[in-house]
Amino acid sequence: MKNVLIADDHAIVRLGMKQIICSLPGAMIVTDAKTFDEAISLIEAQAFDLLILDINMPGGNNLQMIYAVKLRQPGIRILVFSAYDEILHALNYIKAGADGYIEKNSPDEEFKTAINAVLTGEKYISKAVREQLIGKFTGQQEHHTNPFTVLSPREIEVMNLLAKGLPLIKIAEILHLQLTTVSTYKTRIFEKVGVTNVIALMEKAQMHQVTTPH
Repeated sequence: MKNVLIADDHAIVRLGMKQIICSLPGAMIVTDAKTFDEAISLIEAQAFDLLILDINMPGGNNLQMIYAVKLRQPGIRILVFSAYDEILHALNYIKAGADGYIEKNSPDEEFKTAINAVLTGEKYISKAVREQLIGKFTGQQEHHTNPFTVLSPREIEVMNLLAKGLPLIKIAEILHLQLTTVSTYKTRIFEKVGVTNVIALMEKAQMHQVTTPH
């Protein structure tokens, strides 16, 4: 029997995660907390095998959350799940002591894989982050450090207009393209840069010192 604690400030997210956990083989006891302080109180009161932790919730939102949990229960496994871009944040949380990192928009099956991996003592990161690590330790990181270098001139134009907050239909009008074509460019940009939304795209551009027109 495994004791699992879900810490997230959104009730619908806690409910959905509970359903995923309860669908896994074996007996699972699931407890939930809506604030980080509530999660800490529960961790101080009883032992848990796994904490599924949203890093952006009341009372938390930084690496100190991992330290605070491990201080109270050194043996607890921690799976961070977040809306933040994994490429930008996963490794920092793994270094801080988390056992896995998964984005909230991941498919249910990936959540199940991540939970099983962490519960069995493994670390869990996505394929994209694994490739980032491999590049770092094989000396190939320089070729992958700045993903914006692989964007085509047209993709850069679309990215710059996305950065201005323009809707796709307006971008299509400005560039004299079909709406479906602009949508395809947006998808390609996200895939090449490794993000899932415009905010993450701009954060990554800032990290790599890529300037976009205001």
